Amino acid sequence: MGYRALFRGRRALLDSHRGYDAGALVMAHALATAFSATLVSSTVSRLLIDLNRSLGHPQLYSLATRHAPATIRAGIFRQYYRPYRRRVEQWVGDAVAGGRRVIHVSSHSFTPNLDGRERNADVGLLYDPRRAGEAALCAHWRAALLAAAPALRVRRNYPYAGTSDGLTAFLRTHFAPATYVGIELEVNQAIVKASGRDWLRLRQHLINTLRAVCTANSPNQKSPEPRHAATSRF
Repeated sequence: MGYRALFRGRRALLDSHRGYDAGALVMAHALATAFSATLVSSTVSRLLIDLNRSLGHPQLYSLATRHAPATIRAGIFRQYYRPYRRRVEQWVGDAVAGGRRVIHVSSHSFTPNLDGRERNADVGLLYDPRRAGEAALCAHWRAALLAAAPALRVRRNYPYAGTSDGLTAFLRTHFAPATYVGIELEVNQAIVKASGRDWLRLRQHLINTLRAVCTANSPNQKSPEPRHAATSRF
């Protein structure tokens, strides 16, 4: 079913940072390829339904869709939300059931300016500080990034809190810290939209440093060999 009528006169909004995360899918593809990881992605705009929000969250549907008839919203949920979320949860569950430790990188990007305020970061690593594996991975990843590219502005739990409502937060309620490490990777859209060498170089830095961190830590881990997953949604 088409939903064009819901967005009539909202073209600029769809093309803005509120409509999609520029570069997130490119980054997720790059990570999945580099690590031979499972990629779960969606290109439906979060203005239709936000796949990263939990059921009942006030921003699950946008202003364009939350007042649509219940039958339309139910159709959107069945067609886009439920299959995406089930696929991710099932993949993680199968990997954990197989004795694997999952490292899940959820790919996002953020607008460099929001409500007149500049976000002073190039990369954000979001995690739950109460989960030692996530905290350690992000600390090591940040250190490796700064060693490889000292000019990069890399911050933890910025520009959002890693414990905010989202897919990784949901999965933490279902899987133990020893088996599931969920990280949200946030990239500044100024770098993405500038394109060229800086964007390519950043992707390479993120991949190379994550690989180095995982390789350095794996011999000391008592848990089974990790499995990698990358997710992206607009």
